[in-house]
Amino acid sequence: MAEEAIFPAKARERAGKGAARAVRREGLVPGVVYGDNKDPLTIAVDPRHIMKQLEMGLLFNTIYTVDVEGGAKEKALPRDVQFHPVTDAPLHIDFMRLRKGSKINVNIPVTFINEEASPGIDQGGILNVTRDEVELMCPVDDIPHEVVCDLTGTQIGDTIRISMVTLPEGVEPVIQDRDFVVANITSASISEPVESDDEDEDVEEAADAEEEAESEE
Repeated sequence: MAEEAIFPAKARERAGKGAARAVRREGLVPGVVYGDNKDPLTIAVDPRHIMKQLEMGLLFNTIYTVDVEGGAKEKALPRDVQFHPVTDAPLHIDFMRLRKGSKINVNIPVTFINEEASPGIDQGGILNVTRDEVELMCPVDDIPHEVVCDLTGTQIGDTIRISMVTLPEGVEPVIQDRDFVVANITSASISEPVESDDEDEDVEEAADAEEEAESEE
């Protein structure tokens, strides 16, 4: 289960495009903590901390105490990070405040175990994952880092549905009207999807525009 962790930050007195760019010139990433019927809190964070949490797969399903140097401490969950389209450097991060006892929708990775115990895979079948993460409604105090699907006994042609994924107590799929597919065991390989070339866009402008909109809320 997710453990509360510290996310160090510095306070920013001003929001908006100019202030955000000034923060980036200092080597930091502008951010906003919003929600819970409180005024948005503008912050600046170390990009290395963002990247470390992303690489560990923890950022979007870990509850953090955003510890503002010399100021507030906010219990929050990262909801979005915007990146530069060329350098992949983080440009902006959003945190959402959490209220104790509430629930929140979170995308949680699915981990598949016991492939060696699947007769279908042993016979040359391929695990075709259609959802490597699922959107779950989770208590804010008990967000899992992952959910587990046991492949023991699965055969070629088997369809693996959300009901086969082990969910912690109090956690349920956001989609309730069907037992949706998470993966299947196929007899032939699935070709890799072809990625289309995206047009280059000024993501920094978009990040700054979003910050201005959030600061007006």
